[in-house]
Amino acid sequence: MGIWYWFGVALGLGVALGTTFAALATPFRAGVLLACAAAVLGGFALGLTALGLVPAVGVASGGACGGFSAAELYRATIRRGGTRWATAFLLVLFGLGLGALALVPGLGYLEAITALALGLRLRRREGSRFAGLRTLARD
Repeated sequence: MGIWYWFGVALGLGVALGTTFAALATPFRAGVLLACAAAVLGGFALGLTALGLVPAVGVASGGACGGFSAAELYRATIRRGGTRWATAFLLVLFGLGLGALALVPGLGYLEAITALALGLRLRRREGSRFAGLRTLARD
């Protein structure tokens, strides 16, 4: 296998690592920053020791994408009525599944792109609120 395969695996593992760290740290105050920093630094150290310098950059960047998107997903779920620890548990399971899917050739790249797009979309939709039946109350 070439460097492209291992870089894709590293990206996917970074997304899984960032998702798991965000799920564990986001329920606490200042957890998002802590989760993203831990995913980037831990992913870089793990990738550097196991795979080399180029995949270590992939794990670190995937960790940032995964941490950001999982934190945004966590916040959106809590705003819509989800419980804190059940949401964190489901995100940990999702992170483990992403880690397993990262071994499939090409899916690591797709995971990183999808995670970043999901996080940006959730961030963009944050400001808009649905008026619902309040618009009908005006006479």
